[in-house]
Amino acid sequence: MNALPLLLVGLAIFAGGYLLYSKFLGNRVYRLDASFETPAHELQDGVDYVPTNKFVLWGHHFTSVAGAAPIVGPAIAVIWGWLPAFLWVTLGTVFFAGMHDLGALWASARNKGRSMGMLSGRYIGRRGANLFLVVIFLLLLMVVAAFAVVIKNLLISTPTAVIPAWGAVAVALLVGQAVYRYKMNLALVTVLGVTALYGLILLGDAVPVELPDPILGMSPATFWIIALFLYAGVASLLPVWVLLQPRDYINGVQLFVGLGILFTAVLLSAPTVVAPAINDAVPA
Repeated sequence: MNALPLLLVGLAIFAGGYLLYSKFLGNRVYRLDASFETPAHELQDGVDYVPTNKFVLWGHHFTSVAGAAPIVGPAIAVIWGWLPAFLWVTLGTVFFAGMHDLGALWASARNKGRSMGMLSGRYIGRRGANLFLVVIFLLLLMVVAAFAVVIKNLLISTPTAVIPAWGAVAVALLVGQAVYRYKMNLALVTVLGVTALYGLILLGDAVPVELPDPILGMSPATFWIIALFLYAGVASLLPVWVLLQPRDYINGVQLFVGLGILFTAVLLSAPTVVAPAINDAVPA
């Protein structure tokens, strides 16, 4: 099976989802209104409610949803063949993931930026909302733990990734200051930020970081997990424009560069898909 038709069909499905299905959801289901004042403007406080450039906001949400699950999911789905993986990526994105995320953003924006957990109390009562928050906490705990283990393994198995991974935090902090505090041109900041990210990759290749064992009385695995949890805690407490938003935006641009290279490579080489369409020999 040649990969080129799959690429073209996949892009056509995404285009149809954006031009047709999202328009249907926006007009008929969510009834979007361009004149609606969002919580960022209504409750502006410079911390959690901050009016944002639409490109930065889009990149922030794009990177937030393009996490480990959408990337690891198709890699796991291909165990059952390329057809389930292809359907997962295309139809799953349009009719499940995209619809879900659009609905969550809409519900939050229409309710002063509240999260789904806080918003649920209006419809299922205080007791039900408290139970819902407990479930959300446990699910997030599992997600964060899984992410920490995956990234910890990456930082140990690939020492060249340490500087690019942690250096991106410094780049994000500088991008946030440049955009919000110094009001620099977004295009210029974007070019400089992405260039810095790729420079960090070259630096990481030249200077791999392998931690001694033990370090501060801990194994490298324990040290990295604690460091990742501390980072997550600090990042969640900082104003959104300081770290989280610029980090997601600049990483989102980097993702699009990677996607552009990947799509171009497929168009030029038209590789053959070696996996079967349906795999019956599934591992036990």
